[in-house]
Amino acid sequence: MIFVTGVSGLVGSFLLSALLERGLPVRALYRKQPPAFSGAERVEWVEGDIRDALGLRAALEGVTHVFHCAGLVSYAPQDEELLLHINVEGAANLVDACLERPGIRLGFVSSVAALGGGTTPGQPETSGPLVLDENSKWDLGAEHNAYATSKYLGELEVWRGISEGLRAVMVNPSVILGPADWDRTSTRLFRYAYNEHLFYTPGRINLVDVRDVVDALLRLTLDTDYSGERYVLNGGSLPLREFLTQAATCLGKRPPTVAVPKWAAETIWRLEHVRSLLTGARPLITKDTARAGRRATEYQTRKIEQALGMQFRPLPETIRWCCAGLKQSQGVAA
Repeated sequence: MIFVTGVSGLVGSFLLSALLERGLPVRALYRKQPPAFSGAERVEWVEGDIRDALGLRAALEGVTHVFHCAGLVSYAPQDEELLLHINVEGAANLVDACLERPGIRLGFVSSVAALGGGTTPGQPETSGPLVLDENSKWDLGAEHNAYATSKYLGELEVWRGISEGLRAVMVNPSVILGPADWDRTSTRLFRYAYNEHLFYTPGRINLVDVRDVVDALLRLTLDTDYSGERYVLNGGSLPLREFLTQAATCLGKRPPTVAVPKWAAETIWRLEHVRSLLTGARPLITKDTARAGRRATEYQTRKIEQALGMQFRPLPETIRWCCAGLKQSQGVAA
């Protein structure tokens, strides 16, 4: 029996379909309403919340494998406490529930944000790329955004479980691309391109296909005996302008042409912060999103390539696949 959290999210929804394609029995956690999709009737649905420790313990009755895909991705200051509740407390609850049932195997979805790479106060920015892999250490003296901190602390809960005998593997994907609700997380990048915004920030973005993430997570958790390991998943990086141009072209829209200088981005996020404080609305841009990608970061993927013989899909192929799926699911016209 397979137990899955976060099935309404991008990774969880694709993972659920992949498990059903394998013909495996699946039990899935939902909060308000189970997602509607082909094959949903074959899923054993459990209403609950990742923050409910007692509910999780009951949900793992008879379970052999757990996939933890639930998590909050947010850079809004209003969500800092919620990030800790969901990404850290939720992970701790699930690890504790797994430890109560010896023999369970856990596949945990983390993020490259948990690898570190924060900025150190007082040190000037460098022009060279930052290279990170599974062995990168979290710098406690650096400045990390609240999302990255929550993912790092969530990983620590899994390491705690491993030290107590839990068999677990973790994957650390970069920005995950897939044709999902474009009002949420990374898919909003496609909506930005579709709406023909003129502006872009001159940085780079690391991306990975959701199908590659699901494939690696499934194989590591179900088809290997690896434990106590984490694996970086990254299909490559693109300048943000190039990504938006490819997306806009696929969607039949005009790509952005005006670069936002650093000083302007710094001004905008400060104004947005004041507006959000006065109105209670979420800021359209935050300090973290304004500065994202300013320093090129290279994520090494040799470990997963060697472990599974894996090759990541080319990013242009992924972008075209996402655009085609969004045209169909969102009802947009090219």
